[in-house]
Amino acid sequence: MKISPARIAAFEVLTKIERDKAFSSVLLPIAEERLEAKDRSLCHALTLGVLRRQLYLDRIIEKLTDGKKLDAAIKIILRIGLYQLIYLNKVPAHAAINDSVNLVIKAKKTSAKNFVNAILRKFTREQPELNFTDEIERISIETSHPRWLIERWIREFGTEETAKLAAVNNETPTSVFRLTEKSDESTIEILSKLGLEISESSIAEDAWKVTNSNEMLRLYAGEGKIYFQDEASQLVAQTVGLKDGESFLDVCAAPGSKATYIARQKAKGKRQNLIVAGDFYEHRIRILQTNCRRQGTDSIKIMRFDAEKNLPFADESFDVVLVDAPCSGTGTIRHNPEIRYFLREDDFAKLAEKQLRIVQNASKLVSRGGRLIYSTCSLEPEENEAVAEKFLSENQEFDKVAPKVSGRFATTENFARTLPQRDETDGFFIAVFEKKRIFGKV
Repeated sequence: MKISPARIAAFEVLTKIERDKAFSSVLLPIAEERLEAKDRSLCHALTLGVLRRQLYLDRIIEKLTDGKKLDAAIKIILRIGLYQLIYLNKVPAHAAINDSVNLVIKAKKTSAKNFVNAILRKFTREQPELNFTDEIERISIETSHPRWLIERWIREFGTEETAKLAAVNNETPTSVFRLTEKSDESTIEILSKLGLEISESSIAEDAWKVTNSNEMLRLYAGEGKIYFQDEASQLVAQTVGLKDGESFLDVCAAPGSKATYIARQKAKGKRQNLIVAGDFYEHRIRILQTNCRRQGTDSIKIMRFDAEKNLPFADESFDVVLVDAPCSGTGTIRHNPEIRYFLREDDFAKLAEKQLRIVQNASKLVSRGGRLIYSTCSLEPEENEAVAEKFLSENQEFDKVAPKVSGRFATTENFARTLPQRDETDGFFIAVFEKKRIFGKV
């Protein structure tokens, strides 16, 4: 029994995601490290493809099996098989079906091998027609987003924009990277000569878009010569606008994308900046440390603390403080498709309470005339505008300042937003507050 290593790896990753609510961004790099180049590519495509089309695949499975209740492993195997039959034209049907049957055996579900074989072959003969009760259900199933999430986005963006948003969430995003402390003037030139189609971003400074990939690009990333980071995430770091000599604290720093971006920019300055980055969980601190080492960034002071409690610094001790707050991540579904299945409707209110606590604590550390930047990778108003406005209403020593971004990202409320369906980036929110130099004097 020979099975493609790519399909085995995809099955194992998808099983862990469903069973443990784990994240593909964590599991896939580990699984792909053990695979050869061609298998890495197929594993990546299968895992993210199945996650992006899961509700649609499940509706087809329901039709093909007449609603039969299935073992979790069998359903995942059927999803993988159907995804190949529907979306991967270069994969022969017999290969997709045979490896699916062999996966059943490997998963020790041998009694179901004939069933899986019959269902997949049935699909090749008679593809079922799906019916929907209304337009919302159609969008939900065809784009594989929970109905409640589609409904809340319709309330925020309207039906047409929501349909565009849900559709773009299932497209493979263009890879974007930036340079690091280990980069040099020849980095882009070398990669371009190796056949990569590289273009400069129009959204973030020092961001580069690459429309294809090769082993050298992967090697450069592994060695820290480049760092993959979405344009919108880079835009947040760019908005911080740290000046020479200013002290800076990144409160929720892991994995270190924004802190290392800022540190590299300020390495070019004439006056040294104090840059501190911290997080709460030990494993996140380790990720932060690893990213700093890999990029050759040694100027960041790393600390562990609980941002929901009093932070271990004197009041007004930093010129600039960034709170890139823990959030629902609905703006990053393009990169993290499983998020849509993990979220619950009451999560946003709970997250907003947590975000406000962190911002309140962080605000105490901002010096007079200093800046507090609040950002999320969420599309939800409860986590964004509502948190920002509540903070301002309770902290009158801060003024709202319009983020320094292109007008296309500015909102009428003097915040900034990127939107996946409009900007072809992740969805980020940015608010900037400035602490009054003199407060409370008559």
